Amino acid sequence: MSKANIKLGLMLHGAGGHMNSWRHRKAPADASVNFRYFTELAQRAESAQFDFLFVADGLHINEKSLPHFLNRFEPIALLSALAAVTDRIGLAGTISTSYSDPFTVARQLASLDNISNGRAGWNVVTSPLAGSSRNFGKEHPEHALRYQIAEEYIGVVQGLWDSWEDDAFVRDRDSGVFFDAAKLHKLNHQGKFFAVEGPLNIQRSAQGQPVIFQAGASDTGIGLAGKSADAVFTNARTLEEAQSYTAKLQAEVAKNGREAVGIFPGISPIVGKTAEEAEAKYQHLLSLLSVDDALAYLGRFFDHHDFSQYPLDGPFPELGDLGQNTFRSTTDSIKRRAREQQLTLRQIAFETTLPRGEFFGTPEQVADTFIRWVEEGGASGFIISGPVLVEALADITEHVLPILAARGYWRPSTETTLRGRLNIPFKTNRYAAQEQPVRRTAVLVGK
Repeated sequence: MSKANIKLGLMLHGAGGHMNSWRHRKAPADASVNFRYFTELAQRAESAQFDFLFVADGLHINEKSLPHFLNRFEPIALLSALAAVTDRIGLAGTISTSYSDPFTVARQLASLDNISNGRAGWNVVTSPLAGSSRNFGKEHPEHALRYQIAEEYIGVVQGLWDSWEDDAFVRDRDSGVFFDAAKLHKLNHQGKFFAVEGPLNIQRSAQGQPVIFQAGASDTGIGLAGKSADAVFTNARTLEEAQSYTAKLQAEVAKNGREAVGIFPGISPIVGKTAEEAEAKYQHLLSLLSVDDALAYLGRFFDHHDFSQYPLDGPFPELGDLGQNTFRSTTDSIKRRAREQQLTLRQIAFETTLPRGEFFGTPEQVADTFIRWVEEGGASGFIISGPVLVEALADITEHVLPILAARGYWRPSTETTLRGRLNIPFKTNRYAAQEQPVRRTAVLVGK
């Protein structure tokens, strides 16, 4: 029986996922706006045969936001620049469906897909923070409505991406025929939230359409992913959580008559040559955090709630429905963990800000965890996000991947489109008379 081939992404979020990774000696302090640094990371990840780069994003900040959030590149601008200095690695960026326009986004992503020759991906988010609304002069939609908007939005964008059939542009100089008018299609969408005529003014790419990622672990988010996602980004903390999420998602996917989708937990591995070295790395990262840092990090998930008003070593406070209209699945998990484990506010704050996690220990231990999560139905692959990106990338590339390769779980792809690298089928144009010749099998979790 063949072994699963683990797929890998690299999260480009400044110095790393740690609240104060910018203070770490291995990361540039200006990492979030240092294009040379991002270029080096991207090229190192591509050289190591990572499958894609992934850029998260948000639309609201305040003085308590993570330092990386205060001063960072817009995802599509960054990825378009990185497309010019890479050749094979995928390029997935985050754009909100609550605070953007479908036609503009369809054009941006189709442009990135053509610039990169079929390497683009779109991480669909609905923007959980209510403060985002004050930057766009509109009311923040409640949780369920945000996902209704997102479902229609995705349909509009994908419809626009099919405006031109793959061979529509003839460009015959002798006859003077630039395009075949029969292969141009207006969308003429009239929906509850959007009215878009089309067509889009750019052709399809080498992979047909960009890959649709989605990040959202609430029941509503899982429902949308089951209908629309090619792959999902999740923040499962444990294998048990990952298995539960996978079961729910794949049930939704099957209910919609679709094949299994790829599941990519974001992880922050801490790897040491010995267990003691891994522990020393963790303790150093811990030393870079103050109590105020940890409380601010925790507060972001609850729409920047001020946790400094509560006793630090008392029980985690009763918050009622706070968090239900922001990062719902995350805030539900925090409340549940605090209640079941009887954790104090201090414990929850530091555990949330810098979790030790299951991807901790020697290269052999971390490789074992990779394999266990994939074989036991928790993941198709992983998105490496820190805690300090330079260090994590080096540790995974130099110490963990050789072990995975020796055990048959790491087989680098020669594909040059993102769909090809993730084993996602070419997206056939809905208007085409017959299917395109390139067909692939969807990424499955486990064997």
